[in-house]
Amino acid sequence: MQNPLASVHVRTLFVLVSLALLLPLSVSASLLADDDAPIEGAPCTADEALARLIEGNTRFVEGHPTQKTTEEKLDELELGQHPFATILGCSDSRVPIELLFDQGFGDLFVIRLAGNVVDDDVQGTFEYAVDHLHTPLIVVLGHEHCGAVTAALTADEDKEPVGIRHLLHNIGPALDNVDRSQPLEEQIASGVEANVRQSIDRLLHYGRHLEQFEHNDFEIIGAVYDLHTHKVRYLDMEEEAEETEVEPSSARRLIGRPRLRR
Repeated sequence: MQNPLASVHVRTLFVLVSLALLLPLSVSASLLADDDAPIEGAPCTADEALARLIEGNTRFVEGHPTQKTTEEKLDELELGQHPFATILGCSDSRVPIELLFDQGFGDLFVIRLAGNVVDDDVQGTFEYAVDHLHTPLIVVLGHEHCGAVTAALTADEDKEPVGIRHLLHNIGPALDNVDRSQPLEEQIASGVEANVRQSIDRLLHYGRHLEQFEHNDFEIIGAVYDLHTHKVRYLDMEEEAEETEVEPSSARRLIGRPRLRR
C-alpha cells in the first residue's frame, strides 16, 4: 500500500523542482523583453552618442585608450545588449571600428561589408538596429584608400569573380560624378565620400522599408576614417533627403552633424 506521506513529499518535490526550472526561464524572458530598454549611463540622444564617438576617437589618436574588458562587463552583456550607436563600415582589416572609437564590448552595433555597401541583408540589419535596439545614432563610415572603391574605379570587372563583380556594380553608381580627369588619389578620395553618401541614401530610401521608421527617433551621418592621421572626420555637406513614394515627413539628412529625426 502506497504511503500517503510519501506521495505528498513526491508531489511537493515535483512542484519545487518545476519552480526551480521555470524561474530562470521567466527571468530570462523578462530580460529579453526588456532588451530594448536603455541602460543606466548609456547615451540616450544622438548628440550624446556622437560626442562619445568623437571623444573616443580623440583618445585613440592621442594614444590614450581607456577601454578594458572586465569579467563583470562580460557577465552583464550575457543578459542583453544596449549599444549606443550603429556603425556601417568597411571590412578592411585596417579599420577596426571599436578600437578607433575606443569603445568596448557592447558599446557599438557594427555592420561591416567591403566598401560599406548596402544590400538586402545590410538593410535588414539596419532595420533591426533602429527598430529593436533603438540606437539613436547611425554612422556610415568609409575610409581613405578604400580598396573596394579603388577597384570600382580601376578594375577590369570581366576578370573578377562573380561576387566581386556584384560588389563593384553596387558601388559603381556612387562614382558617376567623380571627375576622372583628376589624379587617381583624388578620384579615390572623392569616390569614398560619394560611396558613403550613396549608402546613406540606400539605407533611408529603400522604398517600402521607410514607413517602418516613422515611430522611431534616430539620426544618421556620414564619416571617413583617415588611415594616416587615424582621425574620423564627419562629412560637412548638407543635403535634403530625396522624395520617395513613402512621404518622409520631416526627413532631413545633414552630413557633418546628425540631424535626421524620424
